[in-house]
Amino acid sequence: MSTLEVLLANEVETNRFGEDLALALARGDLVAFSGDLGAGKSTLARAIIRTLANDSALEVPSPTFTLVQSYPDLRLPVAHADLYRLSSGAELDELGLDEALEEGVALVEWPEHAEGYLPTPAFAVTLLHEGQGRRIVIEAEGEPRRRLERSLAIRRFLDRSGRQGAERRYLLGDASPRGYETITGPGGVELLMNAPPMPYDPPVKNGRPYRQIAHLAENINAFTGMDRLLRAKGFHAPEILAEDLENGLLLIEHMGSNGVLDTGGRPIPERYEACARFLAHIHRTDWPRQTPVAEGIVHTIPDFDRDAMMIEAELLSVWYVPRMTGRVLDDRSQTSFEAAWDAVFEHLHEAEKSLTLRDFHSPNILWQAAAKGNDRIGIIDFQDAMIGPAAYDLASLAQDARVTIAPELEARLFQAYCDERRKIGGDFDAENFRAAYAIMSAQRNSKILGIFVRLDQRDGKPYYLKHLPRIRAYLLRSLAHPVLRPVRMWYEENGLLDVPNQAAAHA
Repeated sequence: MSTLEVLLANEVETNRFGEDLALALARGDLVAFSGDLGAGKSTLARAIIRTLANDSALEVPSPTFTLVQSYPDLRLPVAHADLYRLSSGAELDELGLDEALEEGVALVEWPEHAEGYLPTPAFAVTLLHEGQGRRIVIEAEGEPRRRLERSLAIRRFLDRSGRQGAERRYLLGDASPRGYETITGPGGVELLMNAPPMPYDPPVKNGRPYRQIAHLAENINAFTGMDRLLRAKGFHAPEILAEDLENGLLLIEHMGSNGVLDTGGRPIPERYEACARFLAHIHRTDWPRQTPVAEGIVHTIPDFDRDAMMIEAELLSVWYVPRMTGRVLDDRSQTSFEAAWDAVFEHLHEAEKSLTLRDFHSPNILWQAAAKGNDRIGIIDFQDAMIGPAAYDLASLAQDARVTIAPELEARLFQAYCDERRKIGGDFDAENFRAAYAIMSAQRNSKILGIFVRLDQRDGKPYYLKHLPRIRAYLLRSLAHPVLRPVRMWYEENGLLDVPNQAAAHA
């Protein structure tokens, strides 16, 4: 097994390495700490636990006498074990480490006292005295090693960017491999975007992978280019403070955590309305097809074309339909699905086209209370922006996938958008826009139903399933528009609008 070695001069550096290791951990990881008495095993384990707890002052007692100390309420639940007093490895079953690894991670000191009884560790950490400090030798392979190397690369990026010694804390991950951390140092709190370059998936259609057909961002260049373009056009995207484009790392302005929801997770109507009016200004702005990223690098904004719309809608037919009906579509049914959507997409030829941010909904909107006008709306997710039907982003907002928007509020947002468009001036056909809105909302909700089932079934993320009833209700609203008759008929004929059957399948 290959090793990584790290020299740590003092306890401060040990705690910092504990942060880096904590941010590399995933559910199921066993971390084994070996070393002489006083080598720093407990110090390192304590730093990991405090990082996962997001609490630098958390009391972390030694489990020497209890053998195991559990922390079930952390982002990753932790079982911290000290096996020094274990009389026999056979006693290990009583400690519940197998169960702990099913839900979180296990940190085990003195693993040699249970040799032959512990599973293979994801990280075997040996601590050695070296002068006034210590040397850490980590054995790791495969995915765990890649995670740790990525975390250590982030630390080096922060050091190069003048953030030596900054505190790292997990902020969030999303439905993609992209993740975020808060970085706290003398200059305050900043945000780190961790977006490694995305390799293409295997081909799914006509020899092309999904990501390519859907025009999803392949690397962090798209975010960087769109960020600079949006700021140049006067919209509040975060300032980029430091960058490593090759490795997919950005340090950006932290725009706070105040969003468009109240403390109970309900929409704040006035803020949603401001966002609808904000979109009217996005759609009345002239957008270039290309935007500079860095010297010699240009990002081209793709079209939200028929193939991209279709491959997204097909997520419903590939993932959601089998989950809800118990059957995989045959070629004939899949062909008729595409034909129904093609008939609907024909109506978009005359629809107004503009920049579509693509994920303009509550998780990606940060409310800037001290600002005025459009500056109140801080936007953070636009790397997949395209040129397409302007109505798409309003559908994303007014049928928020993660928040229930009542029909009355949806109507209010639609009207606010139309009023703002008329106020700004220029040509605006409200009825044409309404038809495009219905098509884009039905397409988007069909896509999301498929994605959320896929996240559960393929990626082991069942959390998203709780949103399915809401998204399905949005879809039913959209299908009521006459322009969607071909798709509505296909959904009816294939049992997707049969509420009792879907409820039973979901259960």
